Formats: sequence, C-alpha cells, structure tokens
Amino acid sequence: MQLGLIGLGRMGGNMRDRLRSAGHEVVGYDPRPEVSDVESLAALAEALTAPRVVWVMVPSGEPTRGTVRALADVLEAGDLVIDGGNSRYTDDGPNAALLDEKGIGYLDVGVSGGIWGKANGYGLMAGGSAEHIERAMPIFDALRPEGPREEGFVHAGPVGAGHFSKMVHNGIEYGLMQAYAEGFELLSAAELITNVPGVLEAWSRGTVVRSWLLDLLVVALKEDPGLAKLDDYVEDSGEGRWTIEEAIQHAVPLPVISAALFARFASRQDSSPAMKAVAALRQQFGGHAVRSAAGPAGTPGEHAGPSSGTGTTQN
Repeated sequence: MQLGLIGLGRMGGNMRDRLRSAGHEVVGYDPRPEVSDVESLAALAEALTAPRVVWVMVPSGEPTRGTVRALADVLEAGDLVIDGGNSRYTDDGPNAALLDEKGIGYLDVGVSGGIWGKANGYGLMAGGSAEHIERAMPIFDALRPEGPREEGFVHAGPVGAGHFSKMVHNGIEYGLMQAYAEGFELLSAAELITNVPGVLEAWSRGTVVRSWLLDLLVVALKEDPGLAKLDDYVEDSGEGRWTIEEAIQHAVPLPVISAALFARFASRQDSSPAMKAVAALRQQFGGHAVRSAAGPAGTPGEHAGPSSGTGTTQN
C-alpha cells in the first residue's frame, strides 16, 4: 500500500522504516531536507496516486491544525488524512469537518510505543468511520505489534475516540511511572537494601508489578546506577493535564493520576514556597525545628526552633 507520511522525527522516521520493511511504499515529508523524500506538501500530493492516504505525525496543537489546513488545499475528494500525533481529541471534530468540506476523510489515531516501536510495534487506538478504518487497515497491521490484532489495535469509536483513548492511556502512564519512582526512592533511602537495581530487576518476572515500564527503569539503572547523571526536572506532554480536566468534567475521581501530575510540577521548582509555608506553620504551632535557607556559598542553614529540648509538642 502507498502512504504519505508527514513528520519524520523520532517516531515518524521509525514508522517510515517499519512500514517500508513490511513492503509498503512510503513517501515522507519533513521540513528538514536531509530526511525528507519530497520538498513540499504539494510535492507529496503529486507523488501519491489518488485516492491518497496521508498520515500526519507532527506536534499537537497549531502545528497539526496548520498541517491539516494545508492538506485540505493540496489533496482531493476521496483522499484520507490520519492524525497520528498526540492531538487533543477536541481538535479532531474541527479537523474532520474542515476536510469533509473537500470530500476528504479523517481518522485520529493514538500511537504508543515511543522509540521502541520500530522493532516492537506500536499500540494503536483509532477513531473514525468503519469505512475509513478498513481502508487504512494494511497500514495499521504493519505498525501494530505481532500477534492478535485486538491486542495492539482498537477501533475505539467515532472521530475523537482514538485521541481520547490515548489521552487516558498517558494519564495512566503518569501514575505508573510515579509509583515506580517512589518505590525506587524508598528502596534507595533504606540502608537495609544494598542492591536497589537488583530488587527492581527481580520484580521484572513473575510479580504482579512487572511491566515494560519497569523493564525500562531496570535498563536505566544499569546504564546509570543511582541515576546520578539526570536532573530531577520532569516535563509533561499535556495529556496528563487533559486527562484530569476530563475527569473534572465527568466527575470521575483520579487521585493517583492527579498526584503524579502535581509531582512533576513540584520537580520543576528550585525551591518550594508551599513547603516553606509548611515548615513555618510547623514551627509556629508545634515549635518544631526548621532549617533556614542556605547561605551565599550554598551551605546548609542552621536549625531554628525551641531553645531547649525539655518540652514536648503535639502535631
């Protein structure tokens, strides 16, 4: 099958390779000429035989919306556009409506697999009509992992359902990663445990907490025991926030996913005003010792608190 692929970054480039290795003809476009097969979207359309299928794999938001608008001008009735990026599902309806005015079909597909998808396959969650799903199925079958189709691909519902499913998937991912990270920190803090990486690796088979994420943590610790080379600043892609916003709209409690997102926010603070306030309150109501801010040389500050240790206080 022939496919146009827009966006040849870490995932898009690997997807092109996987599709080509499965025997599909892929014409890729990227603003970087050194990786692109054609020089423009118009040239991409010319290189494909109608009716065309074009997969968009660019950053969410305006980059994707702008690409869809541009495709509406260069494609023709009967063509099909697939948005496989991490777009918010609320963008899918307007994108589909814009293309429908030109007789162009639209599918939204949540894609999971990261940089490992080239070798292992990608988990795919698709939204759109059954007709368009069937038309693109050879592409989906080439991209998904080996094994039963239903274990790597789902037609989740109408337009928007694919990206909504991927949004929830990523929200769950936040919670899982946070749980593993907290367990790692507790193991590291306990003098009793002398082989933290070994404990985590021992969990990777036979236990109820085994997972691919755990496997990746084990790999990371083998490459950098203690993770000393990494800073503790953690960004978020936006989908965790969207998941929580949807939970509020539907009155669905998500305490774990919410806490995981807020933990990422905390990781970006050089100092925490909130924690300073907590320390001040503990000193005020309980007389607990607190540590003053580090001095100019970065040395720890002195403890401040009750002048004598003769009394006791209650929290």
